[in-house]
Amino acid sequence: MDEEMSITIDSEDYVLRPEGDSLRLGRRMGGDTAWLDDVELASLPADARIALDRGNTSDAALLLALRGVVAAEVRRGG
Repeated sequence: MDEEMSITIDSEDYVLRPEGDSLRLGRRMGGDTAWLDDVELASLPADARIALDRGNTSDAALLLALRGVVAAEVRRGG
């Protein structure tokens, strides 16, 4: 995965952007993106990393991993 891609998690649209060894997760708001969190790629399960490499945003392992990131952001008040 070298470029931004969109992903839908629980009926909400998000943006993924790779940045070195990290993955940024954000939401588009108008013409801007509000970045919610940076996730170390190594912290994701292997199946989720493989799905990212393939650009498969409907993969169950990837969706499960990112749901956890979104839930943590909600708990933090984001």
